[in-house]
Amino acid sequence: MLVRCLYASRAAAGSGPAVLDDILSQSRRNNPAKGITGLLCVSDHVFIQLLEGGRDEVCDLYHAIVRDSRHEHVRLLAYDEITQRQFGNWTMGQVNLAKVNPSVLLKYFTRAELDPFHASGEATLALLQELVASASIVGRGD
Repeated sequence: MLVRCLYASRAAAGSGPAVLDDILSQSRRNNPAKGITGLLCVSDHVFIQLLEGGRDEVCDLYHAIVRDSRHEHVRLLAYDEITQRQFGNWTMGQVNLAKVNPSVLLKYFTRAELDPFHASGEATLALLQELVASASIVGRGD
């Protein structure tokens, strides 16, 4: 059974740009063997990550992320059973929101900034889908 898990977190206090590089590198190295695909969106120390794959593998990874000292305030935004992947060709795509038009963020959030903690999981997922459709992805990690 395939599932999709969408969560948000904040980078741990004192984290620098190396944290994002570490997370992406670890995801791209470990996720293919687990059958996990997805997307990572980062802005101002806020992470939004969408994970797709088998239920056990996605749940295990999500629980590891909750325990990971690089993340704080981990919040589950959505968890769904799915019939097919949206990011099946991605080991872990990355979106750099610094290069996204602020009006796109304003479409889904109350201000033109990434704030998944005060938005619905549905709105956050719609933002990710729009970013993919508009080719705002920095890398697929294939």
